[in-house]
Amino acid sequence: MATTARAAKTAKPRKIARKSAPKIEVDRVIENDCIAGMAALPDGCVDMIFADPPYNLQLGGDLLRPEGGMVDAVDDDWDKFDSFGAYDGFTRAWLKEARRILKPDGTLWVIGSYHNIFRVGTALQDEGYWILNDIVWRKANPMPNFRGTRFTNAHETMIWASKSEKAKYTFNYKTMKTLNDELQMRSDWLIPICGGGERLKDHGKKAHPTQKPEALLYRVMLASTKPGDIVLDPFFGTGTTGAVARRLGRKWLGIEREKRYCRIARERIADALPLDESSLQIMRSNAAQPKVPFGSLLETGLIEPGAVLMDVKRRWKATVRIDGSLTTKAGKEGSIHKLGALLQGAPSCNGWTFWHFEGEDGLQPIDKLREQYRLAHFP
Repeated sequence: MATTARAAKTAKPRKIARKSAPKIEVDRVIENDCIAGMAALPDGCVDMIFADPPYNLQLGGDLLRPEGGMVDAVDDDWDKFDSFGAYDGFTRAWLKEARRILKPDGTLWVIGSYHNIFRVGTALQDEGYWILNDIVWRKANPMPNFRGTRFTNAHETMIWASKSEKAKYTFNYKTMKTLNDELQMRSDWLIPICGGGERLKDHGKKAHPTQKPEALLYRVMLASTKPGDIVLDPFFGTGTTGAVARRLGRKWLGIEREKRYCRIARERIADALPLDESSLQIMRSNAAQPKVPFGSLLETGLIEPGAVLMDVKRRWKATVRIDGSLTTKAGKEGSIHKLGALLQGAPSCNGWTFWHFEGEDGLQPIDKLREQYRLAHFP
């Protein structure tokens, strides 16, 4: 017994082979029902899931504007269920498959309105997910309540959850703080709804009634994924998730059963240009008018990652990165305010007036872009 015990003490510990995530074909649209599409994927193969399931709006009758025009509301067959029980069964089925294909430290984001998000939240917890946050997406420009019978529905809710309470999920805290002008990112996000040139059209009509703004997915992915991570959207629609993932250097998979949406999504994603590698880097170190973080200009496309900013005398130049931080060729980095102060050797700096971009009329302060944002989103 003594010899055996001594041998056990001196024996080298055996290396435990860690299972690597199964390889899957990415950057593609799977034409299938969401549950069947996920069922065909192996266990633990994706890093994040963003789900925008049917809301089960149960609309009755037409919705008219005050002048008599018809409101283009959600009345598609994919949003119709015979009962709440049928919707709950569908929800539990897709959440079960989603949890199976998530990696152990992966996370799920699901968005909904008051029609469905509470039912989804219950099913989510029953399936074993651990809720990390509920995020209120406050719409800067919501559709009014035309009948005048209720408050204007000016927000939707997102639930962010991990597979278990002890999961070591990704949360890019410093990136979110930098995106929000050095303030801790809160759980209420003021982002405009999808409109203008971003709103996809097919034969002159809205391509999809519930198309989400790219700014929303930009923030979600930047917060909870890393470059190269695989992001799955089981309700792919017109491909917002895929387009943003391609821009941000993430791999993507979309599951969509409607052939028309699949076609539109593929065309859209093919036109989405991936960002330059240097722009994909993020920070590694620590009123009267509505507040607009510099990150909001990036999320809405008023300024692009990779853009070069400079002071009015062109003494210093800096490149914009995806989280709103700036970096110089000499390797100095910081927010628009911190880097401006660092370069000048000053205790503080108003980055909005210090940094300029090259416009049609010469150098313009980035504060001009902030004013454009305010005019567009805070009427």
